[in-house]
Amino acid sequence: MGPVKPAARAAPATLVGPNSRFVDVPYAGDTLTVHYEEMGKSESALVLLHGFAASTFSWREVLPTLGQWGRAVAYDRPAFGLTERPLPETWQGDWATQNPYSAGAQAQLTVGLMDQLGIDQAVLVGNSAGGAVAMLTALAYPERVKALVLIDPAVYNSGNQSPIAHWLLNTPQMRRLGPLVARQIQGWGLKFARSAWHDPTQITGAIWAGYQKPLQVADWDRALWELTAANAPAGLPERLAELSLPVLVITGDDDRIVPMALSVKLAAELPNAKLVVVPACGHVPHEECPQAVLDAIQTFLAGLEL
Repeated sequence: MGPVKPAARAAPATLVGPNSRFVDVPYAGDTLTVHYEEMGKSESALVLLHGFAASTFSWREVLPTLGQWGRAVAYDRPAFGLTERPLPETWQGDWATQNPYSAGAQAQLTVGLMDQLGIDQAVLVGNSAGGAVAMLTALAYPERVKALVLIDPAVYNSGNQSPIAHWLLNTPQMRRLGPLVARQIQGWGLKFARSAWHDPTQITGAIWAGYQKPLQVADWDRALWELTAANAPAGLPERLAELSLPVLVITGDDDRIVPMALSVKLAAELPNAKLVVVPACGHVPHEECPQAVLDAIQTFLAGLEL
């Protein structure tokens, strides 16, 4: 079987937005060029971590206002957006033990980015899978995280891949075919996006174009497959008692991806959590119901005396 024909290729520099910035971050034994957007110059910092198949674009409705309350930094997690997409054949680190797409390595990247930007401590704001990475970062680097804002976080249903499935995903055959599987997101992506909104009629052509823009970057399909293959249980449910820092859990009441009941359960099991339920909203309330999310975060931050 020959190699899979490469997907569409474009340089990240040709796809940047008006607030785009790039920085090289030491990461899992190598260096990664990370794309981020930043607003505000306060000493109080918020770092925003998007969910699966998203990017900094996901924070467009709330980033400007968050930048008025503190230094708000949103970045593209590996395999998404305009951040560099490492591949096994070019990676200088130990891919076998420090896969740059693993959840632990992403926690390392979050703190590495904070180091590069001169941020000693931050409130981490994470949506869906980004919420899980935020929690792992707080567990691994508790001195660097002041508080967590978890928006429809994927905790109880994250990384549940069987050992057999993990082995199959990493066979040479699947590594060849994997990018073709990943490209299917171009077909089912809109359906997935619509399921994330309570009212999918709000997904305009411009919003859908913003979601799709990163799919023009070279190796986006290979990177998405590497992320899928690296997926493994993060063990978060067993470690919730260790997260004694202040936590705000926000959920849409019509979340069909991470059901509201799981966010309610998470808030009840965390030692120091507050829960906000946003009515008539889905899995991405920071996009669909931004004012309600901003109101909840502002109240939470006021209690932290930032």
